[in-house]
Amino acid sequence: MQTIKRSEVDATGLDGLDPGKGGSRDAKNMRRIIAARRGVEAAEAELREAVAAAREDGDSWAVIGLALDTTRQAAFQRFGGGSGR
Repeated sequence: MQTIKRSEVDATGLDGLDPGKGGSRDAKNMRRIIAARRGVEAAEAELREAVAAAREDGDSWAVIGLALDTTRQAAFQRFGGGSGR
């Protein structure tokens, strides 16, 4: 089994993989997946902050639902229901 060394620069350990050992391939696709996942996480955080700001400014769940292309109920369940998600 190949040991993966992680550094502060490469927290994923992908830089430590040696494609010449153990049948590993170039990790470019895994890096792409990781970057996309981080992008989704950042976008989700921004969306939550934007919805919270809209509520603080007095926007209704109906208006927020329209901006999200969903119902007011769905918007509230996702962002205001206290589910912690």
